[in-house]
Amino acid sequence: MIGLMEDYSSWDYLPVDHIRTPAFNSGVVSEASNGNKEFSVSLDAAVPDDILERIFTFLPIASMIRATAVCKRWYGIIYSSRFLWTHMLPQRPWYFMFTSNETAAGYAFDPILRKWYDLELPYIDKSSCFVSSSCGLVCFMDNDNRNTISVSNPITKNSKRLLEPPGETLPDYSTIAMKVDRLSHKYSITVAKSKQVPEDAVRWYFSVYMYDSWSGTWVTSASEVFIGWRGGDDSVICNGVLYCLIHSTGVLRNVNPRHGVIMYDLVGGSSETSLMQTSIPVPCSLTCGRLVNLKEKLVLVGGIAKHNRPDIIKGIGIWELHEKQWHEVTRMPHKFFQGFGEFDDVFACSGTDNLVYIQSYGATALLVFDMMHKQWKWSVKCPVSKRFPLQLFTGFCFEPRLDITT
Repeated sequence: MIGLMEDYSSWDYLPVDHIRTPAFNSGVVSEASNGNKEFSVSLDAAVPDDILERIFTFLPIASMIRATAVCKRWYGIIYSSRFLWTHMLPQRPWYFMFTSNETAAGYAFDPILRKWYDLELPYIDKSSCFVSSSCGLVCFMDNDNRNTISVSNPITKNSKRLLEPPGETLPDYSTIAMKVDRLSHKYSITVAKSKQVPEDAVRWYFSVYMYDSWSGTWVTSASEVFIGWRGGDDSVICNGVLYCLIHSTGVLRNVNPRHGVIMYDLVGGSSETSLMQTSIPVPCSLTCGRLVNLKEKLVLVGGIAKHNRPDIIKGIGIWELHEKQWHEVTRMPHKFFQGFGEFDDVFACSGTDNLVYIQSYGATALLVFDMMHKQWKWSVKCPVSKRFPLQLFTGFCFEPRLDITT
């Protein structure tokens, strides 16, 4: 199976401290003038700030971080200039991979330089958590009580723990979604909780709570009782609309399809329309589904189930939603599907910009799909190693930025 991937013999990874080392040593130009006297001219001093800003906009984020260590002037320009971040070239999303059995420390993959960086996440005690990201910030919700939520910038290590959301302390199922405004840098977080009605196998409570960074408070946005369906553990925000994956409980024999997607308008607020009336069936029988926001378009990445064995995955497909209709983008070629080795019926998947990352929970292989060019490609090998047979891996992607704070 390894032969199906790229040659891993030359891969390398760098600790985060390496990123912060100077990218190069500034040179000195010497000229002979007025006899034998020499005058030293600093190239840095000869370049005005606006020209440096222009130069920095062409750098990948890792090179920009290294440039902050050159001198105080460069550090100030990169960290304080709003011009720099509004005019720089788009940064491709990084993917953070870690083991779900140990600490939250792991490695971040840079798709531009094709390198892995040693990275630690602040405020995260365990790797077992729900994750959502947007515009440089990442939101984490602890899996144990599903009420401990924090927001951080993985690059700058700036972080903040939020007030606990209202509602059930220990819901049966939860999901979290985050959205950052690119102009104001304010952010909102939604948490959807699902809990079975006591002694009732048919009905499930479903509630949506929203946090606004401007007010620093939570509000209850929606509450409903589902019949024969429950909330899932995957959601995303696109164009002000919250999309949540829901699952059939099977008690009403509504097992095909077993998944659906509901919509809730976070901008317009609640209406008299039931959330279940907004539900959209998935395009085919799936073992699992992952919702991704790619440039404000809803994308579904799903494990395609065998016709006679709905719990067995036979492939992975990608669909895009248009006017409540799913349009198939592509299906993973069989050689790449085989490249994961033993594939479970569920997998980790996230994406932003034009990239979709897919990772098996049982291995460190990371596959990247470019939506723009319709290309599949393996990342270079991750330094995370498998220490025992039942060790699991997971991950998420985020946009690397230096200008967004919590």
